Amino acid sequence: MSNPDSTTFDADDDFAEAPARTRWYQRLGQTSRGYANKLLIITVLLLFATIYFWPNMVHTIPSGHVGVLYLRFGGGTQTDRVFGEGLKIIAPWDKLFIYEVRVQEIKHTFDVLTQEGLKVTLHLSVRYHPQPDLAGLLHERIGPDYKDKVVIPEVESALRLTIAGFPMQDVYGAQRTLVQEAVNAGLEKVEQKYVKVDEVVLREIVLPPQIRDVIEQKMTQKELAESYAFRLEVARREAERLLVEANGLKAYNDALNASLTPEILRWAGIEATKALAASSNAKTVVIGTGPNGLPLILGGGQ
Repeated sequence: MSNPDSTTFDADDDFAEAPARTRWYQRLGQTSRGYANKLLIITVLLLFATIYFWPNMVHTIPSGHVGVLYLRFGGGTQTDRVFGEGLKIIAPWDKLFIYEVRVQEIKHTFDVLTQEGLKVTLHLSVRYHPQPDLAGLLHERIGPDYKDKVVIPEVESALRLTIAGFPMQDVYGAQRTLVQEAVNAGLEKVEQKYVKVDEVVLREIVLPPQIRDVIEQKMTQKELAESYAFRLEVARREAERLLVEANGLKAYNDALNASLTPEILRWAGIEATKALAASSNAKTVVIGTGPNGLPLILGGGQ
């Protein structure tokens, strides 16, 4: 007798449902493999894109440099923001421009005209550096080649104006220090272009051969004239010294002659004779003639 509440399983029903479950598991497995393949493809693509765009995304700003960011979809050059040193990561479609802000030096040669209209060749050393806080404006308005667009042209302009106010002899001669100071004072315009020019050194000034010879002759003659004037001054002072010395000797002799009376001379002679007579040396005493003659002792020897 069977229990109506008991659960019975029909083997035929289980056999019928088995293929359906199998097909479901198969579809699930296919779906999982499809997702895994898609995930693998996406991962490979992302890895490839990362490797490909890595140089455009990761930047290192070295010491003594700053970075200027260009946003392709965000307003272009960021003039109000400058990146400092270190590792920077940006979007691959943006760009980071790096500027050196250390003191740099360039050597430059060009010709200028002096006050007389004579041509001289200047060999310069220009020391400069971009102003770090203004690197964004420098990049936007001038660009990385600011050395050729700003530094050299402005330095040349300042030098042409400065040298034109000096005669040739001052440029080439003793006033060269003043020329150097005037050159450095005339470089304010360069600083208005976001670049600081620290110093311009006149390494060498080359004149035309004929002009150089004339100036050197004039300078030689000037030095000779100054040397001659110096020798004359020394001789004049020596003559004054000798004159003062001679006047002193004359005054001394005049005073001495006035004080040497006959009595004083006779007394000095007696004292000298007494001193000689008292010595132990063998001597000969000669009595002088005349009323004022004094003994004269000769033959001083042992």
